[in-house]
Amino acid sequence: MNDRAMPTMRLGIIGLGGAAKQMVPSFLSHPYVAITAAADPRDDARSAFAAEFGARTHATAEALCADREVDVVYIATPHQMHRDHAALAARAGKHIIIEKPMALTLEECGDIIAVAEANGVHLLVGHTHAFDAPILKMRALIREGVIGPVSMINSWNYGNFLYRPRRPEELRTDAGGGIIYNQVPHQVDVARLLGGGMVRSVRSMAWTLDPTRPTEGAHVTFLQFENGSAASLVYSGYDYFDTDEFHYWIGELGEPKRPDCHAASRRALEAMTGTGSEVAAKAGGGFGGGRRLTVPPQNEWNHPHFGVTVVSGPDGDLRQSARGVTHYGRRGAVEHPLDPPRVFPDKSGVIDEMYDAFAGLRPILHDGAWGRATMEVSEAILRSAREGREVGMSHQVPVRD
Repeated sequence: MNDRAMPTMRLGIIGLGGAAKQMVPSFLSHPYVAITAAADPRDDARSAFAAEFGARTHATAEALCADREVDVVYIATPHQMHRDHAALAARAGKHIIIEKPMALTLEECGDIIAVAEANGVHLLVGHTHAFDAPILKMRALIREGVIGPVSMINSWNYGNFLYRPRRPEELRTDAGGGIIYNQVPHQVDVARLLGGGMVRSVRSMAWTLDPTRPTEGAHVTFLQFENGSAASLVYSGYDYFDTDEFHYWIGELGEPKRPDCHAASRRALEAMTGTGSEVAAKAGGGFGGGRRLTVPPQNEWNHPHFGVTVVSGPDGDLRQSARGVTHYGRRGAVEHPLDPPRVFPDKSGVIDEMYDAFAGLRPILHDGAWGRATMEVSEAILRSAREGREVGMSHQVPVRD
């Protein structure tokens, strides 16, 4: 297909918080994507967005979904709103990109899948770090047989998640707060992609270690796959140790990071007075909030990552590096470099995957069934930890390479 035949995909955004702000650079980086509209109930967010992009704004999701200048809707609203907003978009004939987690229950995930299928629209679940270019390269190397059949996947991530500014519901598990709904889907999505997708069972322990942040902040999980491989997932959001120390002091978005960051988020949070100041600080990361996304010089852009992930097989190990993937094998350490990020932060895998489906070039990999399978594992982690038992899976789907 030549450039002249490539259609323009018109994008509307529902929810102008921090997630949308981080995704917008990747949307803008695509040559055939145009941001045409956005919706948010906050006047200041709409005004800031309109001033920056010259796009139409709406006060409600209903109005945006009725906008005839929108082909695809990106849903970046609080988790509990995902099902309703996906239904609005699908019934209006809009293709859907929905932020992780797909929804808060498997039933809600099923509802989203059903309404998308009934209305013939594409459904993509993301962003997760399974879209990161190095993770996709690791999957490609696995398919090429570079390390032989996958035996082990190990993922560790220690960081400051629980001490970033939060709204009250973000610290309530029953409202979709804590790591299970916000961070664990990243780990699960990456492990499922590298392991082939088909998780057989989950065994986990999880902890709430700070009564002032009363939601799960850490977990250790063992995943067994149908193909005989296994994954161990470790996450802690308590802002003490930081696994970026093991990743060249590069932050999650790909930015250079200072080694003296330990407990810095805790200290900043302690300096805030009352819930109101924390909520205001949280809002400051979205449109109209006043806090700008810090973009390092282009020569310091690295690929995003989610802690440290090592994949093992009989012929070696694979690990994400700063600018690619390293294969540790019989020839020693061999680097597989990647093109530099095309934008910061680089989340372009999401928009590339939706655009290619929109243009009829390839099907969506991270579709509704995939998103539900990741949610099934994430939900099982919580259940296994609470019930002290192994939990079997029934909604898993294989990777469609």
